[in-house]
Amino acid sequence: MTVRAAIADAERRLAAAGVDTPRVDAELLVAHVLGVSRTQLYADLDREVDGLEPLLARRECREPLAYVLGDWGFRRLTLKTDARALVPRPETEVVVERALALLGGMKAPRVLDVGVGSGAIALALKDERPDAHVTGVDESEAALELARENAEQLGLDVDLRLGGLEAARDGWDLVVSNPPYVDTLEGLQPELRFEPEMALVGSGLHERLAEEARTRALVLEVGAGQAERVAAALEALAYRNVRITADLSRIARVVEGER
Repeated sequence: MTVRAAIADAERRLAAAGVDTPRVDAELLVAHVLGVSRTQLYADLDREVDGLEPLLARRECREPLAYVLGDWGFRRLTLKTDARALVPRPETEVVVERALALLGGMKAPRVLDVGVGSGAIALALKDERPDAHVTGVDESEAALELARENAEQLGLDVDLRLGGLEAARDGWDLVVSNPPYVDTLEGLQPELRFEPEMALVGSGLHERLAEEARTRALVLEVGAGQAERVAAALEALAYRNVRITADLSRIARVVEGER
């Protein structure tokens, strides 16, 4: 099958499966199989494509594209991705932006990422603030293993260890977290069934972390409709300069405060 035919067939099948961006996904899958960039696909549309079917079938079943491809871009990094941790999402890049802004006036800051997952936030912060001493904790040993693989692959020195909210009590310049905040997976996109439920479903963790943390600054990713409640909780706990930041979809996504 040629590149032209493979893209057309993949787009048709993915659209029938309900994928939101069938053309983009088709192009990325074909490019991955050929080992070229998405834009390079169009240099030779008559080139033969082999090995697409297993990957296409996985995406057709609504497995996240990042898992099918095996890696995913996050800010300046390319991270290994699989079902041991959540897919790094564009909205989480806003968390990193706000964390970097708060670290702006600090020298060699001590930073903690609670629920480190694949390592996306912690590794991005270390990459963009090499002087920072970054620690990431997670209650999933499998997620920590993936984060360690990413840290080694990228050559970034981040302390990764088993732990949860209690790690925030140790005293930090910045605590950052994208905790589980989905009430239920029911009615959400099918791709979420493939991601670790313990990293998705939870409630009250923002407030608990805000109360436990001994930190100069706190940055939290929140779900749609949760920002005002979390911001009010930070203010009630005497955080100053509480701020809400929207993501690129204009959803209030990040809540921060200082002490």
